[in-house]
Amino acid sequence: MAEESDQDKTEPASPQRLEKAREEGQVVQSRELATFVVLMTSGATLWTMAGNLGQTLSNIVRGGLQFEPGIARDSAHVMAQLSSQFFEAALALAPFFLLVVVAALASPLLLRGWLFSSKALAPKFNRLNPFSGIKRMFSSQGLIELVKSLAKVGLLGGVAAWLIWSNVGSIFSLSMEPPSVAIQHMGDIIGRIFLLVSGAMIFIVAIDLPYQLWSHFKKLRMSKEELRREAKESEGDPHLKAHIRAQQREVARRRMMSEIPTADVVVTNPTHYAVALKYSEGKMRAPRVVAKGADAVAARIRELAAEHKVPLLEAPPLARALFRHTELGDEIPAKLYAAVAEVLAYVFQLRHYQQVGGIYPDAPTALPVPPELDPLAS
Repeated sequence: MAEESDQDKTEPASPQRLEKAREEGQVVQSRELATFVVLMTSGATLWTMAGNLGQTLSNIVRGGLQFEPGIARDSAHVMAQLSSQFFEAALALAPFFLLVVVAALASPLLLRGWLFSSKALAPKFNRLNPFSGIKRMFSSQGLIELVKSLAKVGLLGGVAAWLIWSNVGSIFSLSMEPPSVAIQHMGDIIGRIFLLVSGAMIFIVAIDLPYQLWSHFKKLRMSKEELRREAKESEGDPHLKAHIRAQQREVARRRMMSEIPTADVVVTNPTHYAVALKYSEGKMRAPRVVAKGADAVAARIRELAAEHKVPLLEAPPLARALFRHTELGDEIPAKLYAAVAEVLAYVFQLRHYQQVGGIYPDAPTALPVPPELDPLAS
């Protein structure tokens, strides 16, 4: 069968398709959002720590430039001093790098949560095909990425140039300040400019994020045929399920037919419906329906009842009410107790006549069936 085109894939991805794509590492990704979070964290941290960080690094540099002739040739002392200065610099920069790492690890939580997929790490040699790479470069996706990159460079470059121009007086005034004050002031200016330039990326994120969501779900769209195949795989073939249901009905029908010889009476319509009732005094609270059917099934019930000498009683309203308002194994409705009691009384009198003789009992007529239980009652 020919592959389905993208034009045929008009249906949203099913939950199973989305879960499978996630297992394969196909999730919504926005590099602009991750970059924005990392840069904003870096800018805010740098601006907050600028004064202390600048002073600490200045002291480290000043200490490293001091020259003591007496120990200049002592390599052990020089290495110890370098190690100490390196440790001080690392300790001063540790909060900054720690916050940046945390931001980089936490940024995926804003879109998809953390995802560990071995399938995404599996080698795919088709990615090494240069023709595929060239095709991607000149695809619509490649064009969009190019436009996005140019817009990003233009926006960030323009904001940075504007901020530097706005602070050019403060930048030139640094040469007139004492070194310790100038370093702190310079750190504050750099941190503020970096933070504001990073904040400008919010405009790019506001455009990129909806596009990435739309593009991701568009790639996962399914055709109606794919949805049908998935339904078959997850829920089973409808033809197979219908066959199973038919077999279950056949088993239930055979079990039902096996109960007819033990029934006390079969109430008929006389030909359309047939309902077999059974009552065991002391074991049942009320008579139960052990078999019921319409048309051909009803005819088979009557045949089995006749073969096993189970009494048949024509009582159309009662047969219709029992057929409509009971299921196999159910007790009869309370509103039919009086009518069924008359039927069972007739059955017991009939058995007595068959065993002892005497007067043949009259079949009950005008049974008290409530009109609301008879489907044909006016």
